[in-house]
Amino acid sequence: MFIEKGLNDYLKNNPANEIIIGESGFGTGLNALLTLLYARRNRIKIHYQTYEKYPLSPEIIKQLAEMFTDEEKKFFLKIHEANWEEKTSITEYFEIEKIQKDFVRISAKDLWHVHYYDAFSPRVQPGLWEKPVLKRIYEGLRAGGFFVTYSAKGSVRRNLIDLGFEVEKLAGPPGKREMLRARKPN
Repeated sequence: MFIEKGLNDYLKNNPANEIIIGESGFGTGLNALLTLLYARRNRIKIHYQTYEKYPLSPEIIKQLAEMFTDEEKKFFLKIHEANWEEKTSITEYFEIEKIQKDFVRISAKDLWHVHYYDAFSPRVQPGLWEKPVLKRIYEGLRAGGFFVTYSAKGSVRRNLIDLGFEVEKLAGPPGKREMLRARKPN
């Protein structure tokens, strides 16, 4: 859904050959893999910058890799084998920069076209949904950029609006009724 409601919808309104995506919460790397596959299919160059404080162990990564087709598994493992704190080209259309740091410390300015916010829910990690953290994402987005998250909690929506985002509720993925997409005004 991050790709459909974030990346794909952004590109419909802002055609580009190259795009920068930020992600808070690398986790399993599934969003990175799906974005890589989208980039290859659509022949668009994507620079993917992701933040994760606690990377998964190699053992868990190997177990997860078994869920994919051979081609997907190859890319999934390349994404996970990429060194932290370095830009690594995975394909001609996809470059990743994995940053091992708490994303509450992000300090980007006008960098991302789209930002996937894949943090644990406000109930589980309330501090990640407060204005000071969300403001860092706002500052990191380019004008017209999209912030997408699976959370649709009212307090999150209000915080995004207070920061200056234009916020809309969208249909969520299976098992989630709604999600939010916020646009940084031009």
